Amino acid sequence: MNEQHGYSLDLEWQGNLGKGTSTYDGYSRQHSIRIVGKPDLIATADPLFLGDPRLHNPEDLLLAALSGCHLLTYLALCARARVNVTSYRDKASGTLQLTKDGGGHFAEVVLRPEVVVAEERMLEKARFLHGEVHKYCFIARSVNFAVRCEAVVVM
Repeated sequence: MNEQHGYSLDLEWQGNLGKGTSTYDGYSRQHSIRIVGKPDLIATADPLFLGDPRLHNPEDLLLAALSGCHLLTYLALCARARVNVTSYRDKASGTLQLTKDGGGHFAEVVLRPEVVVAEERMLEKARFLHGEVHKYCFIARSVNFAVRCEAVVVM
């Protein structure tokens, strides 16, 4: 099967405070992301780059995408394997490495899922399936940095 699925959005910058980008600190980083049929998302830059710390930034959203994709893929694998997950929470973190040339990149993301399963007999399979997720998670397969998983599975 070689299908393609498209995604689209409209992004609009609202940060012109009257003088555009005439100076680095003279404009707002706020922008809206609109996807048809979904609530708007108001985002900004990381506070390190003069963004509003109360709003999401692209780095937050990348981490959220990786964590969410792991969750959804894991739950699907568990359901197919008849592993009954009753609770799932992740305490994910990412490391952005700034470079001397003014750029940067993510060095790694660490996912720390805390999973509860319904029965003791499911524990081994539930732990194993975390290792299988990256074969199927679209987001993790699309990034060029390490995505590690330090899962804890209990009953």
